[in-house]
Amino acid sequence: MADLNEITIPLLEGKNVVVTGAASGQGLAEATMLLRSGANVIATDLAAETPEALLKVAISYPGHFNYKQLDVSNESQWAELGAWVATEKLTIDGLVNNAGIPFRGRLGEMTVENFNKVLGINLTGALVGIQTLMPFMKAGSSIVNIGSAAGLTAHHAVAYTVSKWGLRGLTHTAATELGRLGIRVNIVHPGYIETPMMASAPAVMYDAQMALNPIERAGQPEEVAAVVCFLLSDAAAYISGAEIPVDGGYTSSSGVKYMSELIRASQAAAK
Repeated sequence: MADLNEITIPLLEGKNVVVTGAASGQGLAEATMLLRSGANVIATDLAAETPEALLKVAISYPGHFNYKQLDVSNESQWAELGAWVATEKLTIDGLVNNAGIPFRGRLGEMTVENFNKVLGINLTGALVGIQTLMPFMKAGSSIVNIGSAAGLTAHHAVAYTVSKWGLRGLTHTAATELGRLGIRVNIVHPGYIETPMMASAPAVMYDAQMALNPIERAGQPEEVAAVVCFLLSDAAAYISGAEIPVDGGYTSSSGVKYMSELIRASQAAAK
């Protein structure tokens, strides 16, 4: 596998890109790859001050980085970000709706409060982000929503799954409505990616994923970032409304890999 820390994406030079949830995991990888590729990154997250991980990256790219505190579920904070963009007279060339939270509550144990909290961050936050920043976008701009393999399958975490299925609908609606303005909208569906979010998952979940995954390894945040940055670039100028899994073939296989291996083992034992 290529050195993921050396990947750069052409045709991003000078683009102004907002990345939500940029302090760690996939968001940090996206911000880092964008900076390496010459983009100007407006990174957002919950902390009042620039998180240390982002500072370490940004120090190598002076003049190309801004940090803004943003709770994506807070409409007022989005309005503040929009006001700053207007004051700075910026054109926004890209928006990555990356911020999200996991919540592994199952059907039957989910409270309305927790359900709405997950939707507020994972789905409504993306809606408000698009509505806030689209006035600052011009033809050629690109929005990338970060979905999940759980948005393509029946996952046990009910609120998280519903939020990601809803994000698919938002993506297709936005692609349809904003296409006339020359703004592209796509969604990327990461599978099992080694991030702080997944660190809290039970070990049995990793084992099950590997049994079902044709490539038989977890993904890295940079592998998601590479696809996101491609979709933000001019190289993807005629791609809109696309859903791209970055999951090692997990959703494509639909468990058939596991079944195939059981059959192969059974046939070998019968010989």
